[in-house]
Amino acid sequence: MFKKEDGDNVETIIGPSVQVEGNFVANGDIIVEGTVSGSIKTEKNLRVGKDAKIFADITANNAFVAGEIQGNIKIKENLELTNTAKIFGDVKTKILNVSPGASLNGKCSAGDEHKAKFEKADERGQKASRDKNYLAPEEI
Repeated sequence: MFKKEDGDNVETIIGPSVQVEGNFVANGDIIVEGTVSGSIKTEKNLRVGKDAKIFADITANNAFVAGEIQGNIKIKENLELTNTAKIFGDVKTKILNVSPGASLNGKCSAGDEHKAKFEKADERGQKASRDKNYLAPEEI
């Protein structure tokens, strides 16, 4: 995501001094270094810079976050939070990578396929396969 050869795919850059309000929709990659309020939606990748502040719900294919987001985040594939990332909202993604120092305040759902397997097994009254260190709520 956002490799040098992908530079031509960046469709929108919101610079450090730029403030955007409203519903922002793009088909290409977005880089945010400034402030966005409202919503952000892209079919591609989103990069949130270290000093960026986003007050918006976000939908993207992949996201790399180093700044602050206040809003719910839905990422189809991979969400990466750096050590400077601050998230205040719910997160739903297939793959979540969190660096030490990152802050996530909200509900988190990662790997829907895995979650569905556990729910299906519980519905049948069977115990799902678990990690040996996992305790079910009734075991606590």
